[in-house]
Amino acid sequence: MTRTHLPGILAMAAIVVASNILVQFLFGQWLTWGAFTYPLAFLVTDVMNRVYGVAAARRVVFVGFLVGVGCSLIGTQIMGEFGPLVTLRIAIGSGVAFLTAQLLDVAIFDRMRGGVWWKAPIVSTIIGSSVDTALFFTIAFSASLSFIEPSNDVSWAGEILPLLGFGPAVPLWVSLAVADWGVKLSLAILALVPFRILTKRLLAHVA
Repeated sequence: MTRTHLPGILAMAAIVVASNILVQFLFGQWLTWGAFTYPLAFLVTDVMNRVYGVAAARRVVFVGFLVGVGCSLIGTQIMGEFGPLVTLRIAIGSGVAFLTAQLLDVAIFDRMRGGVWWKAPIVSTIIGSSVDTALFFTIAFSASLSFIEPSNDVSWAGEILPLLGFGPAVPLWVSLAVADWGVKLSLAILALVPFRILTKRLLAHVA
């Protein structure tokens, strides 16, 4: 770990902490404010990968994972209206989803780094984001995984409602996942602009 990696480490830590705080505040019916900050973690990972290489990107991911674990441990000790702010299923889902998706992003980006500049970040982020959403919402809310934390009643997430209010009937958590995934995909495209700017500037300094 070198001092040149410190900005990426601090950025990842800040995003993880901010997302853990903002996820408590709703944005409309299907999202929380955390849905708009968390996808920036993929931007940080991809910038680190492009500029400093795969090893540096993985280090930043592991730091983000440890910060997320710390946030989850704190959240389990804070009681909300319906119990702890962070349940065991949410903690496991968050940790597994983050580490799996980010490391997948790093690996895919590394395999594609020799192509045109935009392919590696957009493909790795879309695949990583999709895996992240699928893992988190399934682990945290799917009725089929209730054995993970039998005492945690997440039946509210299984209420059958129209998808996003107008589609086919699905469990509520599926609508939440689809909305979250849509934000991630949109931000993956928008993030190409700061990715290009940041990598060009940082590579100029490294060179």
